[in-house]
Amino acid sequence: MRMGTVVDSHFLALTALVTVGYQLVFFVVTALLRFDKVTDFAGSTNFVVLGILTLALKGAWHFRQIVLTMLVVLWGLRLGLFLLMRILQWGEDRRFDRMRNNLVKLAVFWIIQAVWVWTVSLPLTIVNASDRNPSVKPQDIIGWIMWGVGLSIEATADQQKLMFKNSPSNRGKWCNVGLWKYSRHPNYFGEILLWWGIFVASTPVLEGAEWLVVVGPIFLTLLLLFVSGIPLLEKSADKRFRSEAEYRFYKSTTSPLVLLPPFVYAKLPLWFKVAFLFEFPLYSQGFPHEGRSS
Repeated sequence: MRMGTVVDSHFLALTALVTVGYQLVFFVVTALLRFDKVTDFAGSTNFVVLGILTLALKGAWHFRQIVLTMLVVLWGLRLGLFLLMRILQWGEDRRFDRMRNNLVKLAVFWIIQAVWVWTVSLPLTIVNASDRNPSVKPQDIIGWIMWGVGLSIEATADQQKLMFKNSPSNRGKWCNVGLWKYSRHPNYFGEILLWWGIFVASTPVLEGAEWLVVVGPIFLTLLLLFVSGIPLLEKSADKRFRSEAEYRFYKSTTSPLVLLPPFVYAKLPLWFKVAFLFEFPLYSQGFPHEGRSS
C-alpha cells in the first residue's frame, strides 16, 4: 500500500517492524513456557505502544493527533488490563487447548494477532504521521462520540459478564443480564463501533490513497464476525446449551451483535436479520431456528 508521502511509508514500515517484534517476544514466551495468559494483554498493549511511538516520533503534535492517540491508549490499557486480570483469575484460556502442543497453529494465531494490531492501527498511524492539521470538523466530533459510546458499551458488557460468571449461582449458565439481554455479543458491538469512530475521526486529514486505512475497521469487523470472534463463541455456546429451551429462546429473540430489545428483534423477518443485523447462518449451524420469523 503506497501512501501519499515518504514519511507515511516510513511510519508504516516502522509500526510493522515494532508490531512483529512485540508479538514475537510474547509468542516465544508462550511457545517455550506454554503460558498463554499474556496473549490478549500482548495484543491490546501493542496498540498503546504504536500510538505512543508514532506520536513521539513527530516531535510536534496537533490537537487531533493527541486526542486520537489518547483514545487508543485508553482503550488499549483498559482492555489489556481487564483481560489480563480476568485470565489470571480464571486460570486458563480454552482457545489454546488445541494449540499448546501444536507450534504451527500457535504461530498462525500470533501472526493473525500481529496483522490485526498493525491493520487496525492504520488510521491512527497515518494521522500521527501527517503534517496536515485542518480545524476540528463534524467528522471529528462524530468519531469521538462513536468511540465514547463504543467504549462504554464494551467496558460495561465486559464487567457485567465478569460479575455474572464470578457468581457461584450462575455456574454453568450463559450470560443474559444487562446489555447481554439486548445482544449476544455486546462487547464486540462496542469494539467495532469505537474503531469505526477512530476511522471517522481520522478522515479530515486523509488524502488520496490514505483512504485505504479504512481496511483497519473493515478487517476488525470481518475478523469478529467471521473468524475469531462470534463464530467461535456461538459454536461453543450452542454445544453447551442447545438442549435447553431457555437458551434456544434467548438465541432466537436476541440480536447477535447490534443492541436491540428482544421483543423487537423476535418480530423481524429472518431475511432482515441476515441482511442488516448480522444473523448469519454460520452462527446456527445445525441449530434449530425456533421462534425465528421467516
